[in-house]
Amino acid sequence: MEVLRFEKRIKNYSSYQKILLVGEGDFSFAVCLARAFGFAVNMVATSLDSRESLMVNYSKAISNVKELESRGCIVLHEVDVHSMSRHPFLISVRFDRIIYNFPHAGYLHGSRSCERNMFQIWFHQDLVRGFFENARQMLTGEGEIHVTHKTTFPFSEWKIVELAYMAGLYLVHEEQFSIWDYPGYENKRGAGMSDQTFPIGMCSTFKFANMLYRSTTSGFHLGATSSGPWSG
Repeated sequence: MEVLRFEKRIKNYSSYQKILLVGEGDFSFAVCLARAFGFAVNMVATSLDSRESLMVNYSKAISNVKELESRGCIVLHEVDVHSMSRHPFLISVRFDRIIYNFPHAGYLHGSRSCERNMFQIWFHQDLVRGFFENARQMLTGEGEIHVTHKTTFPFSEWKIVELAYMAGLYLVHEEQFSIWDYPGYENKRGAGMSDQTFPIGMCSTFKFANMLYRSTTSGFHLGATSSGPWSG
């Protein structure tokens, strides 16, 4: 395709990569990537919300979705990270990058003050564990899973790296996350306060790869690639 002839990049992401974004709030991160590339035919963006819920929860979501679709992005609604590898569209697709920014399972008791509670932490860990187990099956040979997450207490108690390891992934790199690297991105709270942003503070992007493709001598084994944008 003509639009794929010349590579464009933004931070860790390339227009040559097949990219899956999960847990999008108002889809502003996906829009940021699409604008940087000039198109979005290499992207799938998903949300747990229905299209109707987006209209209620986020003021800019529908306009963002329309922009993504006009640029060629596939937008999927009501996609649960615990079962996304079995989604009718996603089941046969493999991605070079799978992105989950600030995962959050919601609040067990409806209050932000319970983030330190061990049951709340377990609730979050279950979400991330299910995501890792599904995402690992959806990677190309050299693909990576990127999770951006706060690194201060109590969020550090989620033990992101350990959860990934138990799911068959290993940490490739951790780098400090800056929202200024992604113009137009607005992080959203969700969990009943959907259209509000929250202080990011100290946070990192954790990059994971599949242990099955790790070589003990030279990094990765080369994985199979496909010719079409959404070949399996």
